[in-house]
Amino acid sequence: MTNEQRAENLIAELGFDFGRISKDYIISLLEEEISNYQEGSSEYIRLLCGYLFCLGDASDVPLLKKAKYGINMDVGCMIDEEWIASLENGGKAIGNFRSRDQIIDSFVYYYQNFDSEDYDDF
Repeated sequence: MTNEQRAENLIAELGFDFGRISKDYIISLLEEEISNYQEGSSEYIRLLCGYLFCLGDASDVPLLKKAKYGINMDVGCMIDEEWIASLENGGKAIGNFRSRDQIIDSFVYYYQNFDSEDYDDF
């Protein structure tokens, strides 16, 4: 299964009702992915990091940084620095970074119609 297919399956499983998604489940999936990164696109790990951002707080920054900086440059480029900065700064809009609510809205907008078949040519 490709990383895009894995991302699509996770979205189908969890959706975007962040009050019903287990942060511990996302953390366990992310830790597993960091330990056993599946080569290919970085879409799946980006999705996991996005979910953790939406569910998380400043205590999750080290895990997001581990994912962003600890695998390879391609993964690092896919994980938004804005997510990390927002959690570190209590979700406030700072400098060029949007507020946490704006970032969450953007994350949901991007993934709500995610289709792994759109990535078959990559």
